[in-house]
Amino acid sequence: MASLSLFNHFGEPNVTTLQIADELNISPGNLYYHFKNKTEILNDLFGRFERQMLSLISAPDAEVSIDDYWIVLHLVFECIAEYQFLYKDLVNILQRYERIAPRFRKILNRKLAVTQSVLQRLKERHIIDATDAELAALAHNVVLTLTWWPSYDVVTAKLPQEMDLNRGIAQTISQVAPYLRASERAEVLALSREYLDSDPGAMQNRDVHAQE
Repeated sequence: MASLSLFNHFGEPNVTTLQIADELNISPGNLYYHFKNKTEILNDLFGRFERQMLSLISAPDAEVSIDDYWIVLHLVFECIAEYQFLYKDLVNILQRYERIAPRFRKILNRKLAVTQSVLQRLKERHIIDATDAELAALAHNVVLTLTWWPSYDVVTAKLPQEMDLNRGIAQTISQVAPYLRASERAEVLALSREYLDSDPGAMQNRDVHAQE
């Protein structure tokens, strides 16, 4: 998807339909035949993102292990990285594309509801020790990190165009770790260090094998 690559690299406001057509090596008229303007291109990309993200964030099974939660977290971050232009310029995009704004808020609300459900299930299984108020605050912090990590990473990264997937996952894990039982805490902190010490491809392979 040439438009997605251009949006991720240069930012959606800085990319024109002429650039997209040139990247595809087609005439602007040919591109216009499929998409009347950049809004239609963005709507198409957002639809793909929306379907992919909503398929990942669903209510958890009570018997799912904590390792499975981290695998889902990794896949969510991968989806965010794939469509990172949305997150890097989120406020601007939601203000300029009114049809996308309510759909993104739906995704955001789903992330929060699923995160709250996951944390509550872990508490019921005595894996997490926290008050209801602490769980509510923790759920919001996790969603905040998921949503704003790309922007934070752009500001702090040595290579601004490269989103560090592993640092974002490790940061999210570190927020949950203090509330876990000692045995699970040690495991997830070790996992967090593994993310920080590994390249994204290695961790992706690790999670794919974990699902087999």
